[in-house]
Amino acid sequence: MRLISLQLCNFRQFYGQTPIIKLASGKQNTTVIHGNNGAGKTTLLNAFTWVLYTKFTAALASPELLINNRAIREVNAGTAVECWVELQFEHENKHYQLKRKCYGTRNKNNQVEYSPAKLFMLVTADDGRWYPPLESPEEIIARILPESLHQYFFFDGERIDHFFRAGQNKNIAEDTKELLGVKILDRAIEHLKKAKKSLQEELQAIGNSEIKKLLQEQIQLEQESDRLTQRQQEITHNLHQLEKQKQLLTARLLDLSGADELQKLKDTLVKQEKTIRHNLVQSKINLQQLISRQSYIAFLPELNSHFSELINDLRCNNQLNTGIKQEFIQQLLKNQQCICGRDICQDSDAHNNLQSWLKRAEKLYLEEETIRLETQVTKSEQQLIDLWQKIDREQTTINQQYREKVKIESELEQINKKLRNYPDKKIPTIQISIENIEAEIKNLLREQGANQQKLEIQSKTIINLKQKLDKDQIKEDKQALAKKRIKTAEEVIARLIEVRFRIERQFRISLEQKVQDIFKSISFTPYIARLSSDYELTLVENNSGTFTNVAASTGENQILSLSFIGGIIDRVREWSKKNTLIGIDSSTFPIVMDSPFGSLDAIYRRQVAKFVPQLANQLVLLVTKTQWLGEVNQEIYSYIGKQYVLAYRSPKSDCEEDWLDLDGTNYPLVQSSNDDFEYTEIIEI
Repeated sequence: MRLISLQLCNFRQFYGQTPIIKLASGKQNTTVIHGNNGAGKTTLLNAFTWVLYTKFTAALASPELLINNRAIREVNAGTAVECWVELQFEHENKHYQLKRKCYGTRNKNNQVEYSPAKLFMLVTADDGRWYPPLESPEEIIARILPESLHQYFFFDGERIDHFFRAGQNKNIAEDTKELLGVKILDRAIEHLKKAKKSLQEELQAIGNSEIKKLLQEQIQLEQESDRLTQRQQEITHNLHQLEKQKQLLTARLLDLSGADELQKLKDTLVKQEKTIRHNLVQSKINLQQLISRQSYIAFLPELNSHFSELINDLRCNNQLNTGIKQEFIQQLLKNQQCICGRDICQDSDAHNNLQSWLKRAEKLYLEEETIRLETQVTKSEQQLIDLWQKIDREQTTINQQYREKVKIESELEQINKKLRNYPDKKIPTIQISIENIEAEIKNLLREQGANQQKLEIQSKTIINLKQKLDKDQIKEDKQALAKKRIKTAEEVIARLIEVRFRIERQFRISLEQKVQDIFKSISFTPYIARLSSDYELTLVENNSGTFTNVAASTGENQILSLSFIGGIIDRVREWSKKNTLIGIDSSTFPIVMDSPFGSLDAIYRRQVAKFVPQLANQLVLLVTKTQWLGEVNQEIYSYIGKQYVLAYRSPKSDCEEDWLDLDGTNYPLVQSSNDDFEYTEIIEI
């Protein structure tokens, strides 16, 4: 899961629609957001957890008050005010747009009433269009990063040690199972038990569906399909018109001195992006066809091995022909004379021996078939090697195309930024118009993709309805099949329980070692981190071979907690490279930390600052001025990809202003507002 951007609208301190907070990734994977206490750092942390899970951290005051006070006071009573958070992220080469929205209305008693929050999601396909997902957004989020695990990736650094206080180790054990994927085994075992119980009950016959209901459903689906088809035609026409407008504006930019080179470069990049998208779609089709047509080869090695064993047994038992042809022996018996000239009389030993060889020679076809099959087995082994090489080549091509696509998109964004900020006012005006048209085109493409998906689903549903209408009543006895399934379920349950036990034990031992290594690298104390079989995390001291528990300080507990999270991420990442157990994606992990250095002294601050950028693939730090200056800035500076300042506007006319000096430039932290409201602005550095 790679976080791309965050945007808010009337969410607590943030009035109106904020600028988009773009989050760093790659080598410079750290985004730093500076702000004083009360400016909105904790609000930003909770914006992530609210949009994903409607959850809040313990540090957030009055979580029920979501809508910005200024926004709700500026409208008349009874007028609804929109509040939302939008998060864009990438997972397994898919781009997701997630938005959670609610409305607030001030009643006659001056109290704010909230509507239920609703969640919306869109996903991009390889062709660049946006589609609503087939599954619910909640199910997709749960699969990418389950709710029970969010506290390990979005947390208040000063309260992180709360995870490991007394009574919490049971939750940690369960959460760790989810990260590892073992929780899937638990659910599989429970589902199998329910299936076993269901199979043990009497099975009843399958009855007919209601014909009238099916016909009515078919009619409604066909009418809706007609409506969507007409709308698709309208969208195609509108897209054509918008593309014409965009071309005209682009031509105007080319005519303006100063913007022509940028626009030419942009046109080149756009063409390259279209080519890459086309190639990406074709590469995936090639990979699908390759797997569809030749994947059976991957299942042949076991059959080939079994075949070789059978042939070896036949040869050892002399059951394959020695090479003497049947016609040759028949000619000897007919002539009653051996090739040496000796007579072969009826019922003589020589005659009987030839009869015996004749029976063996009748199996000549078996020897021939064996040779032919052995040749094919040898070919299939090479075909399997070729298949994996072809798959690797296609996947390498796809990954390379994705990297090129990301690079081009980044270059396009830089060009757009230059055009928006160009000194000649005509150029930014035209560029903004082009971007508005592009946004409208994207919206139409999203609708077009969603409609196409609906049409395909409706078409399949209509076909299924017709098939159901054509069927007569079906009844069958499933008792014998149920007994077989019950026995299979029992065997699978027993094996899954054994697999779960071994994985948990092996992973916990590996995790404990990693936590010890991380804690040792940060802490200057001689203490050792221990992780019990029920995931109780403690510090111990080695006194001449005897381990005794240590009463850890607040700072040590914070470091111990960070060590555990770092160990979890590292072990799951390594585990996923070596195991095929189905779990959450463990290739990338983002971490959002609020005030991670507040309770640490200078030495620990430096050590933690060295460690946290390497903790995850992406890091978002929310810090105050005092937390950032000095050793923290020195250690993290080279990892910074993005920086923002939260400028707090105070309604107090006599408020003491505060500024932050970054690389010789002063940025406002606290200033007086122009009205009676408090709010926070986001400034990109």
